[in-house]
Amino acid sequence: MAYSSIVKPSDYFNTLLYTGNATGSTARTVGFDPDWIWVKNRGGADNHYLMDKVRGLDWNLETNNSDAQARDYLISGTTSTGWTSSNSGEINANNGTFVAWNWKANGAGSSNTDGTITSTVSANTTAGFSIVKYVGNSTAGATVGHGLGVAPKVIIIKQTTGSTNWTVYHIGLGSSAKYLYLDATNAVATDNGNFDNVPTSSTFLLGSNSGVNASSGSTYIAYCFAEKKGYSKFGSYTGNGNADGTFVYTGFKPSLVICKKSSSTGDWELYDNKRNGYNGGNVRVYPNASDAEGGTGRLSLLSNGFKITNSSGNLNGSGDTFIYMAFAAEPLVANSGSNGVPATAR
Repeated sequence: MAYSSIVKPSDYFNTLLYTGNATGSTARTVGFDPDWIWVKNRGGADNHYLMDKVRGLDWNLETNNSDAQARDYLISGTTSTGWTSSNSGEINANNGTFVAWNWKANGAGSSNTDGTITSTVSANTTAGFSIVKYVGNSTAGATVGHGLGVAPKVIIIKQTTGSTNWTVYHIGLGSSAKYLYLDATNAVATDNGNFDNVPTSSTFLLGSNSGVNASSGSTYIAYCFAEKKGYSKFGSYTGNGNADGTFVYTGFKPSLVICKKSSSTGDWELYDNKRNGYNGGNVRVYPNASDAEGGTGRLSLLSNGFKITNSSGNLNGSGDTFIYMAFAAEPLVANSGSNGVPATAR
């Protein structure tokens, strides 16, 4: 049984569904003050828009392309229970249906000198999530502090001042030199010019590739995730090519699952427990593409993990390897506190 000190995962991650009204200063209720906000128009072929407090909420990046950040003022601010949208059509078109995935870090961040490059870090050590901003120095072997206190298992990096791919380190790829691109369908590739070694409890080690560490003046944002029992899980699975597909045990009921075939080309697929919200009807979004949501009957969110329910090669190709990220809706077993006595069985 997976015991967890996080009794209420929705205090740290939550999915919000809303309908746009093309009106400025519209409050969106998440349940906490979010530090990373990812918004997608569910019904249209529109970009994914990502805002965070470390870069400043005025600025957005898009996971489906390699563009530098743009200052579009899509979000005007946050509150203790959510965030406020502008009248911009990108995330607030009148009668548009939107989904927003929200994470809790620790505000705008503070200086971190653990690495050879000083970074600005907003870290939530309870939930194992940090947002890291740094300036590159084009030096292989440079280190950057992440503030988590344990080694992250997933790091997603984007240069904000230039057009570069979103570079992904993931523990399920099997080597620190292996990487994927979040904005592309590429299979796993090997290049220690991105990540020069496995992360430590305090830093991650960079190569000198422009996607993670170009010359001085190039600014980067990194989203770092450490695994927390009963709340988050990062790993890999092997497809079987059948509609009765692979089951992946996470130790919690997932609220969000992101998968990517790593052994060959394929889209990233994202599922959550709010859009449709029932097994068989869960629909995917492609983080690497602007497509509207679609494709039911592919993945089921269960009480203790998720199961592939489709023979699609993108999710379940026979013998193919897939990496995943999963976050909890509720733990399988919650912990009442420091005494370690289970308080709630799910």
